[in-house]
Amino acid sequence: MSDVIVIGAGLAGLQCARVLTRAGRSVEVLEAADGIGGRVRTDVVDGFRCDRGFQLLNPAYPDARTQLDLPALALQSFGRGVAVRDDEGTWLLTANPLSLLGPAGSRYLQPAAVAALVRWLAPALGAVPRLLAAPDSSLAASFDAAGFTGPLRERVVEPFLAGVLAEDAGATSARFVRLLARSFSLGVPALPAQGMAAIPHQLAAGLGRPVELGTPVSAVVGDGARWVVHTPSGERAAATVVVATDPRTAAVLAPVEAPAMKGLVTWWFGTSQAPTSSRYLMVEGRAGTGPVVNTAVVSNVAPGYAPAGRHLVQASALLPEHADVPEETVVRAQLASLYDRPTDDWHLLATHAVPDALPAMPPPLEVRRPVGVGPGLYVCGDHRDTASIQGALVSGRRTAEAVLAA
Repeated sequence: MSDVIVIGAGLAGLQCARVLTRAGRSVEVLEAADGIGGRVRTDVVDGFRCDRGFQLLNPAYPDARTQLDLPALALQSFGRGVAVRDDEGTWLLTANPLSLLGPAGSRYLQPAAVAALVRWLAPALGAVPRLLAAPDSSLAASFDAAGFTGPLRERVVEPFLAGVLAEDAGATSARFVRLLARSFSLGVPALPAQGMAAIPHQLAAGLGRPVELGTPVSAVVGDGARWVVHTPSGERAAATVVVATDPRTAAVLAPVEAPAMKGLVTWWFGTSQAPTSSRYLMVEGRAGTGPVVNTAVVSNVAPGYAPAGRHLVQASALLPEHADVPEETVVRAQLASLYDRPTDDWHLLATHAVPDALPAMPPPLEVRRPVGVGPGLYVCGDHRDTASIQGALVSGRRTAEAVLAA
């Protein structure tokens, strides 16, 4: 009998199991799917690396710096800035001060708007404990309170954040968005050279035994001083069980409430000619134009994502609850308008619809939810911390630390 059974091989479960293994505990990891990573997986299609949903790793995340071997991931960074498509054309806003003096800067960086955005950002640049102790509100309300209005908000910041937060109503906790803004100020989002799946595979390399794939768990039942885990192949028992599944499954297996979830859908296209040489994420600044909120030529950033002589383009849209996935023809038409290039000959490689892409983070933000839910029973995942890779990693680590302390 193992010391600990971890149910779920997403980032949180793998990190929890790795910390426990390093501490000398015997750990079994059970995963229902046919591969590890949870929401962080990469499909290889015709030689293209298509992450399951457009995802990025910010190397400034504290637990990414301390828990991952970042050099081994060979991170490929996006440009520090964003391209904005509006009714007049495409405008590049970058961190280079000289670029801010050009047409894009004069179009969007009006002094009053910049001053208001700086007022909104100020708490994010201070001490984290002070930020977490400050009153919280919705993102939209916090923008209003700072006097942040106009084109910079409506055509740049809000469209960019819609893709990050998987919602465009401004309902997310301002405290959470400021935490993200703090990370954006410290690091540039990037892609591992071998795809986002390189992250869970690096974590799994630190385990004492292979993850058991294709092993769903139907119930976790207390039996005296131990917990019995029910699987199709029979019962497993351990003194400690960690439920590291998706939030909905966690609510079935343990006494926790599943949060509301937000969805995203990503289309991956292969093409013989890149529609742009830009390494920047492009956001849609034209209201009501179409479903796509952002797009990027991923192979410009990470050449290994595409075969030699080919290019990979991603496009992402929000996927509200009960909504249908937008039609491919509509997406192609919008991309042709965004890039000013025909897309008829682009080859659709994959469409990843992820209804439960991110847990909702409404105000007031609860940064640390309890991981211990009973004697020897724990729950971890980004829904117990923050909806991000950072949240998943820190949740796995602190859950392991709680197990060891007990």
